[in-house]
Amino acid sequence: RFLNYDYYIIFQNVLTMTATHSNYADPNNLKFEEIKILGLPQEIGSVSVSQNNVVQDYVPNITYDPAAKVGVIKGLPLELGKSYTVQWTLTMSITERFDCHPSDDATKEKCEQLGCSWQEAENSDIPSCYYPSSNPYFVEKVDYSSTGIMATLNLDRSKVRANEAYLDPISTLRLEVKYHLNNMLQFKIYDYQNQRYEVPVPLNLPSSPSSSSEDRLYDVTLQAKPFGIQIRRRSTGTVIWNSALPTFTFGDMFIQISTRLASQYIYGFGESEHPTFRHNMSWNTWGMFTRDQPPTYKRNSYGFQPFYMALEEDSNAHGVLLLNSNAMDVTFQPTPALTYRTIGGILDFYMVLGPTPELVVQEYTQLIGRPVMPPYWSLGFQLCRYGYANDSEVAQVVEEMKEAQIPQDVQFVDIDYMERNLDFTLSPRFAGLPALINKIKAEGMRFIIILDPAISANETNYPAFDRGVASNIFVQWSDTKEILYSKVLPRDEYLNLCVVDAHPLICLVFFLFLQNYVSYCAFPDFFRNATTEWYKREILEVYENPDPSKSLKFDGLWTDMNEPAAFMNGAMGGCRNDLLNYPPYMPKLAYRSTGLIYKTPCMEGLHYLPDGTPARHYDVHSLYGWSQARPSLEALRGATKERGIIISRSTYPSSGRWVGHWLGDNKATWDQLHKSIIGMMEFSLFGISYTGADICGFFNDSQYELCARWMELGSFYPFSRNHNEKGTRRQDPASWDDNFKNISRNVLNIRYTLLPYLYTLLHDAHAQGSTVIRPVLHEFVGDRTTWDIDEQFLWGPALLISPVLKLGDRSVNAYFPNARWYDYHTNTYTGYRGQFQNLSAPLEHIHLHVRGGYILPWQNPANTTAYSRKNPMGLTVALDDNQSAEGHLYWDDGVRIDAYEDGVYLLTSFTAKQNVLEIAVTHQNYTDPNNLMFTEIRVLGLPSRATQVTVSQNGATIPSNHNVNYATNQVLQITNLQLQLGQSYTLQWS
Repeated sequence: RFLNYDYYIIFQNVLTMTATHSNYADPNNLKFEEIKILGLPQEIGSVSVSQNNVVQDYVPNITYDPAAKVGVIKGLPLELGKSYTVQWTLTMSITERFDCHPSDDATKEKCEQLGCSWQEAENSDIPSCYYPSSNPYFVEKVDYSSTGIMATLNLDRSKVRANEAYLDPISTLRLEVKYHLNNMLQFKIYDYQNQRYEVPVPLNLPSSPSSSSEDRLYDVTLQAKPFGIQIRRRSTGTVIWNSALPTFTFGDMFIQISTRLASQYIYGFGESEHPTFRHNMSWNTWGMFTRDQPPTYKRNSYGFQPFYMALEEDSNAHGVLLLNSNAMDVTFQPTPALTYRTIGGILDFYMVLGPTPELVVQEYTQLIGRPVMPPYWSLGFQLCRYGYANDSEVAQVVEEMKEAQIPQDVQFVDIDYMERNLDFTLSPRFAGLPALINKIKAEGMRFIIILDPAISANETNYPAFDRGVASNIFVQWSDTKEILYSKVLPRDEYLNLCVVDAHPLICLVFFLFLQNYVSYCAFPDFFRNATTEWYKREILEVYENPDPSKSLKFDGLWTDMNEPAAFMNGAMGGCRNDLLNYPPYMPKLAYRSTGLIYKTPCMEGLHYLPDGTPARHYDVHSLYGWSQARPSLEALRGATKERGIIISRSTYPSSGRWVGHWLGDNKATWDQLHKSIIGMMEFSLFGISYTGADICGFFNDSQYELCARWMELGSFYPFSRNHNEKGTRRQDPASWDDNFKNISRNVLNIRYTLLPYLYTLLHDAHAQGSTVIRPVLHEFVGDRTTWDIDEQFLWGPALLISPVLKLGDRSVNAYFPNARWYDYHTNTYTGYRGQFQNLSAPLEHIHLHVRGGYILPWQNPANTTAYSRKNPMGLTVALDDNQSAEGHLYWDDGVRIDAYEDGVYLLTSFTAKQNVLEIAVTHQNYTDPNNLMFTEIRVLGLPSRATQVTVSQNGATIPSNHNVNYATNQVLQITNLQLQLGQSYTLQWS
């Protein structure tokens, strides 16, 4: 008495269950209720069950895991001992569609010519043309070693889809996987038989992989056919990269690869204006190619940042860099999956394993280089506008700010100061600028000037151009090796030269002359060593002009227009290589129909890398701002002999080693406040700490309430500058009424009070790669609510900033993660934790909260940092639930080049536990000349009254004439202390 079954599958979608011997009835009425099918390539669409060729009336439950390729049919009452036929149909889930025709003009005919499937989708964002089968590459040979994997990828020509010549896949490729570190690996795919362009940006890689098989955080496996790479986090088994998808192809001018993602929570990629910090995974494509494009939704903008951070469902995090500089786009889809498409170079990926978001950024900046350390004065408030008429107007603004007693450290000038917008020159209208700079510097301020990269070629006597020609430093035509000229300077600038009361015909003739003959510009090739030397000389001559009346003693440089930007498409006389300027696949960039030359020079422009290797502008275009960054900082420091700061518009991974970045020519609109927070948090991921947006907006007239709220928010930008466009109203704080001046003064005084904490955070970024503008999720990644918080942000781990971002709002709905939070303004414990809370926010108020467990150093404010650095200092000790807190202070002279690297600094740690505060000097190689002291300490959240505080050094109590006050809001205030900066102390209260 027994039962015997034969199971077999027919035609991949039929399971026949035949009871070949049935002479036993089990008393438990057993049934087959679940069938699991492994290796299923597509989703199950429908299921039917037949018995004796009669379809049964069953409605099973169907699930499908596309990553594991597992289908499950549940709810089946198939009685043991009976024969059945189970049949299913397969269907392509919409979320599993990968776009086979990413260009704009997809049709059914074109799709089918590519050998792809067509099914029109209701949503135009969902691809109607999609891949029906696997990619055509397979692994032929694999070599495994303790340090990585080497494999050869071959092409199965029978599976190749129809393509144009430059899109046709290369038949043999090389894959290299290197286990560089336990938390970082590289995987690289390239044509090993033919040399191709590779990004010339140096990374900080070990000379040989230094990971160990026991300690690596990841495992890598290859799928042989079709080819795919799978990377798994070893501790959890989570697959964080899986490229075994149908999209992979590698052609000369079209390279594409997709990967499944571990979750829907993806952050990064830039530079574009994103409406949320977390990417919308519902079929969104973003282009990357540097361009003079003000922040606008879905338009590629100034920088090129092919890096993302991903959260996994269990709160672990990892980051991925594609080191490629060719024009590209990336598509997110709800699978969740990501597709890269680039039109040149190779695929060179780097992955860091975290596992926390903050560790991801630290590991990423270890790879690309740590953020630059800005000078202390650059943390002060800064003013600029495009359109100052003369140096007298600049002087008037500075005086009005002083009269209003509104802090200001830095004054800028835009291109107005130049003679006819020529770099390294001084306009007669600004003849008094050198004296003005000297005057305001003597009063404790600093000055920054703008430089554009393009050099005019139409002047009869312009030494900068003549010396550039002599040194052969300009971008050339690739065929003739002659200088490639474009137009950069806007015509309306020249129209100002036409006398207002001149005869119209004279002005017309003048304008036509300008159209045809003026503003030819050449572009310095900053990759060349000769260009760096030329650039240093020109900048030094501005600083130390032989004529002292023309010597501008600037402290920083603002490098604009370095995408590079042009005021025409291409070059004078037209471009010469349609294949490069209008490539077979045009990534999804703004103005796609115009090709790659929209507002930039021709792609056949010739550059020379430092080793003399020629490079096409087609390949290095998006590296232009990067190539200018280091020479700019070296030139600045060579001239000023101080640390200085460079503010660059265009960036690429590792730009942050030399420059800060402002978020570009924004608009005076309310949505830009929120988007500035998103932009700063993204650049925190990209390793650029010194960032900020134009406060109150660049384009359009700013309105009173908008500008007031923006001053409040902008006071917490690392780069805090108010700047706007020519022709718009004044919007600097001194230009508004007394109430506005009070708002600005008060919030900037808070900023200046907290500058020691901010400076310490910037040091931490420079030394360890941590973030300054910190997304809330970085500190509370275990709280999934924080994964979507992007209207609030943190300064480091300890200060939560919750601004008002909408017109007319007099409250803010702030989220408080699970910690102790103290109101910065009152020092009171709020009691809010793990919840949203609606907070009253009158026009003059921005909500700031200090996190329990942290100690913030501060200093009494002044109208410039030159004076605030002389003021008494203090500590705010915010106790956590365990009555503990910690913090530290980095301090140097604020201007020395490489102070940290040379060890010329002071580092002090603060540790509070129960009733003891330890102030310990951990690095002592700088003595401040101002005899600074901590004169006040506030202890927040002290549950019981303290009436006595003792101060000791080296274990012995020392005399101290301090005062002690314990308030009803559980704040212990110790005043009139004299604790010298640079010495260690112990304070104990009882």
